[in-house]
Amino acid sequence: MNEDFLIRIDGRMEQGDESGSVQLMTRGSFVRRGGSFFISYKETEATGYEGCTTTVKVAKDESKVSMTRFGPAAGQLVVEKGIRHLCHYDTGYGAMTLGVAADEIHSRLTDEGGEVEFSYTLDADQNTILSRNLVKISVKRTGPLT
Repeated sequence: MNEDFLIRIDGRMEQGDESGSVQLMTRGSFVRRGGSFFISYKETEATGYEGCTTTVKVAKDESKVSMTRFGPAAGQLVVEKGIRHLCHYDTGYGAMTLGVAADEIHSRLTDEGGEVEFSYTLDADQNTILSRNLVKISVKRTGPLT
């Protein structure tokens, strides 16, 4: 994988009256294939998923974002406007199935990089929202590692 891009991920989770945030900055790849953009990066010990590779696929029409993690702790999260998806999620301590419903998706990605922001809810069943999550991913070309 070419790692010619700096990828910054800012995440925020709101659970009732509590909230938390996480930031990740790493190098990875960024390409457009067909009508979608693909952001890929290797997970590290800091994320808890060392040995995995995550790929974020963003539809050009801003209708769908999917995050797929490949490796020992595989998982997929699909955020799509107007559709509630059931997603398999491996925590490293066990697997679970969660409902995922998009609030909004906004993409300002071009062939040179940019940003995508999306928010979604996670639920244990359609009536019990576990959390609201906001994610912003920035992609900037940096050139190859030397």
